[in-house]
This record gives sequence, structure tokens and C-alpha cells, in this order.
Amino acid sequence: MKRLCDILGLCRSGFYYWRRTAAARAARQTVEAGLAARIRKVHRESDGTYGAPRITAELRDQGEQINHKRVARIMRTIGLEGVRLRRWHRTTLTD
Repeated sequence: MKRLCDILGLCRSGFYYWRRTAAARAARQTVEAGLAARIRKVHRESDGTYGAPRITAELRDQGEQINHKRVARIMRTIGLEGVRLRRWHRTTLTD
């Protein structure tokens, strides 16, 4: 293992840490895949208008304990966005 890590430019402790935590990473990915499905469902039910704060509120109403930052991160990874209703206002006239 030492020679392989030397060839790849990795430290052995990092490799063993990666190997030790593989099960936890797989479990987290499984949980996040389930959350992604629920987020897609709430987003679809809102006709694609809800963003991360409203989806978080919906999931909390359903009994899920989840942070809005996690919802936003999952939404970014699966390519979902809420609708922005704010318009651009010009505050300075050049002439």
C-alpha cells in the first residue's frame, strides 16, 4: 500500500481514513437520494415555483427535520430552482 500511495502522491493515513468512512458516505448518499426525491415531489406539486425556504417549510410540516442550507445544496445538485418574482429597477438615469 505504501508504494501505491507514493506513486499516486497520497498519504497512507488519508487512504485508510477514506476506506474507514466509506460506509458512512454510502449511507449519507442513500439518505440524500431519498430527500432529493421528496424535494422533487414538493417542487413539482408547486408547479416549479417553490425555492429552498418554502420546500424546507413543507418538509418540516411533513415531520422532517432538515436545514434550509441542506435543501438548497440538494436542489443545486439536482438542478432545481425556484421562481424569482423580483424585477430589476433602474435607479440612476444616465442623461
